[in-house]
Amino acid sequence: MLLELSVSNFGIIEGIQWRLKPGLNVVTGETGAGKSLVVDAVESLLVGKIDADQVRHGAGSSRIEGVFQLPPDENLKELLSDNGLLDEDNLVISCEVGQPGRTQARVNGSAVTRGLLREIGEHLIDVHGQSQHLSLLNKNYHLDFLDAYGHTAALRQRFGGMASELAGAEQELKSLHQAEKDTSRREEFLRFQLEEIERAELEEGEEDELERERVLLSSCEKLKELSFAAYQALAGEDGGVSARDRLNEAVQLLGKLSELEPSREEQRRFLEDSLFGLEEAARELLVYHERLQYDPARLEVVESRLELLRNLKRKYGPTVGGVLEFLETARKELDTMSHSAERKTGLEGRCAQLKMEMGQLAGELSGARSRAAEQLAAQVKRELSDLNMGRVDFAVSICQLPDKDGIPFSGGESVAFTGDGADIVEFLVVTNPGEPYKPLARIASTGEISRFMLALKSALAGADNTPVLIFDEIDIGVGGRSGEIIGKKLWALARDRQVICVTHLPQIAAFADAHYTVHKEMAGERTRSILQVLEGDKRLEEMAVMLSGAQLTDTSRKNASEMLDKAEDWKKG
Repeated sequence: MLLELSVSNFGIIEGIQWRLKPGLNVVTGETGAGKSLVVDAVESLLVGKIDADQVRHGAGSSRIEGVFQLPPDENLKELLSDNGLLDEDNLVISCEVGQPGRTQARVNGSAVTRGLLREIGEHLIDVHGQSQHLSLLNKNYHLDFLDAYGHTAALRQRFGGMASELAGAEQELKSLHQAEKDTSRREEFLRFQLEEIERAELEEGEEDELERERVLLSSCEKLKELSFAAYQALAGEDGGVSARDRLNEAVQLLGKLSELEPSREEQRRFLEDSLFGLEEAARELLVYHERLQYDPARLEVVESRLELLRNLKRKYGPTVGGVLEFLETARKELDTMSHSAERKTGLEGRCAQLKMEMGQLAGELSGARSRAAEQLAAQVKRELSDLNMGRVDFAVSICQLPDKDGIPFSGGESVAFTGDGADIVEFLVVTNPGEPYKPLARIASTGEISRFMLALKSALAGADNTPVLIFDEIDIGVGGRSGEIIGKKLWALARDRQVICVTHLPQIAAFADAHYTVHKEMAGERTRSILQVLEGDKRLEEMAVMLSGAQLTDTSRKNASEMLDKAEDWKKG
C-alpha cells in the first residue's frame, strides 16, 4: 500500500504530506481545488517525469516522493533484487526536477531509469484517471487477466515451455539447413587439408632438431677446420709446442717444488688431473673431426623438410603444434558433418512431434479460456447492471490467426502461436444498443470508462494483484443512486487492497475508511492547494456541503449524518 505521499512545488501544490490508510481513501473538494492534481503527482512519480509546466511558478524545483509498504509480490521482489534495490520493509520512490528541466528518479535512494521505474510502478499502482493509459484498455494485458481469472496459468506455462523447446530446435535446424548449402564444398576442402597435414607425418619438436642438423650440414667444412685446429693446439701434432706439453712441464716443475714446499702438492695434483682432462678433450676433438662428413644429399632432404613445415605453418598455424591442433579441429568438423544429416532428421521429427503436442495443448487452453470468458462476461454484465449500465454489453473475443507454418488446431487448420498459446484475446463492448462491438479502448465517454473499469475491476478482483487502485472522478455523469452502488463496490474492492478515489459524490464519500479534502487558500498573493484529513464533525460538515452546497443547514447536517450512518451499517453488515 501507499503509506505516504510528499509533494512540493507541483502545480498549485506548495507542499503536502499525505499519510494514507488501508482500505478506501476518498478525496473530495471543490472543482479546481487540486484534487486531480494529487493523482497527477502520483502519475508523475510512477513514470519518473515532471514536466516543466507542472513545476510551481517561481519555484526552482519540484519534488515528489512516495513511501510504499512492499507487497508480497515475488516478481516485484525479484525485479528489485536483480537491480540492487530490494529493501525488506518499505519501498521509497522519488523524482525531482531542477532548473535544467531534467527529472531524476530514485528507488530506495538509487538512481534508476524511467523504463525500470515504470516496470516497478506496474506492480504497485493502477491509476484510472480521466486521460490515463489504463492496463485494462491495453489489449496486450487482456490475455493475462483472462488467464488469471480462469486459473489457466499452469496450462499456459506448459505451452510456453514447449514453445521454447520448439524455437530452439527450429533455430538449430535452420542453422543446419544453412550450413548444408556449403557442406559439400567445405567437406571437400577439409579433406584436402587433412590429407596434406597427415601426409607430412608431423612430430612435435622435429623442427628444432632439423634446424640443428641443417646448421651442422651446411657448416661441415668450417666445423672440421675449427675442431682439428683446436685438437692441434692441445695435442701439438703440427710440430709446435702443444698445450699438453706445456702443462706436463708445469706438472713436473711443481713436483720438484712440492718436495721443497709440501704446501704446493695440492696445486700439483690439480694440474696433473687437468692434464688427464686435456688429453681426453683432445681425443674427443679428433674423433669429432674425423666423424664430420659433408653430405649434400642429406642437407637437401633437411632443407626440403623445413620448407614443407614452413608452408604448413603459413596455412594452418604459427607452429607445428598449432598445425596439429588445426588437424584435430578439422577432424571434429568433418565428424560433425557426417552426423549432420542424422541430426537434421531427428530435429525435423522432434519439431513435428512438438507442433502436434502444442496443437492439442493450445486447443485445451483455448477451451478453458473460452469457458472463463463466458463466466467473466456474465459477471461484468452483472456489475455493469449494478452501476446503472444495464444496456451496456460486454464480451471477450478469442480468435486465432491462420499460419501455414504454425501449429495444428481444432478443425484441422494451422494457426499462429506465441509462447502464451494460439489465442488472441480482446475485451469488447457495446455502449449503445444496436451498435457493433468495439474494443474497450474506443469507449468515448469518460464516465462510461470509469464505471466500466470499476465493473471489470470488481469482476477481476481475485485475479488482479495490484495493491493500490486509484479512481479519479469515477462519478462523472453519475447520479446519487448509482453513486451509492459505486461506493459499495469501491469499499468491497478495498477489502484486500488500498483504493484511492477522487469524487464529487457524498454517496461515494460516505463509504470511506479515510476521508480527505483538498481546498485552495491564499498565502500572500499566491494560491496554494491544501490537503487535510477529515474526521468527526469536520467530515460531517464536508458531507453536508457536498449534499446541499456551500451553505450549511441543520437539514443538510442531518442528511449527511444519516448517509454516514447508513453506510456504516451496510459495511458492518
